[in-house]
Amino acid sequence: MPISKYTVNKFIAGLANFLSTALSPLLMPTYGVFLALWVSVLCLLTYGTRVSVLLVCMGITCIVPLIFLSVLRHFKLIKDLHVEVREQRLIPYLFTAVCYLVGAYYLYYCHSPRWFTMFLVGSAVSVLAVALINLKWKISAHMTGIGGVIGLIYQIHVQGLSAFDLLWLLCVAVIMAGVLGSARLALKRHDLWQVLAGVVVGFVCVSLTMRFLG
Repeated sequence: MPISKYTVNKFIAGLANFLSTALSPLLMPTYGVFLALWVSVLCLLTYGTRVSVLLVCMGITCIVPLIFLSVLRHFKLIKDLHVEVREQRLIPYLFTAVCYLVGAYYLYYCHSPRWFTMFLVGSAVSVLAVALINLKWKISAHMTGIGGVIGLIYQIHVQGLSAFDLLWLLCVAVIMAGVLGSARLALKRHDLWQVLAGVVVGFVCVSLTMRFLG
């Protein structure tokens, strides 16, 4: 039996929604912290220490903002947890940026290397940049998030901070960015320029912050 066009479209939409959730902007700092702890020289830390830092950072940069979004949705200040409406994004983005800075302070308090702390500072800068751009034009927060992770991997690689060759991981991250961008386009959440602008903003903010302040 031939597969109908409706079935194909439904499968593509389901896959795109899955990717958008798995690669949510709120999860990107957690993925970045995980990578920094497991593929950089920080992998020499004890397993327990790395897990503890990862969980605390996840709580600060993902769980707390998610709870805040749930509260905003409960009071009907935002339409959905993905904050798809551009005009409703300012307050959630500002709160998320503050959470990222709190996460950076936690890393500083733990005497983390400066470049590691600057990853979350750069992530906060990228969120603030997106918040400002969104006042006039809808830019992809998903792509900004994954662009920041690419910036992290790139800086770990070029600064000689990696525990092993990260060129392959950098290629995987770029491919995943392409897959995520395609998913956002398939869902008609953004156009091509909004997707490209997002990944550039994320990469530049994180990469430059780590390079010049780390």
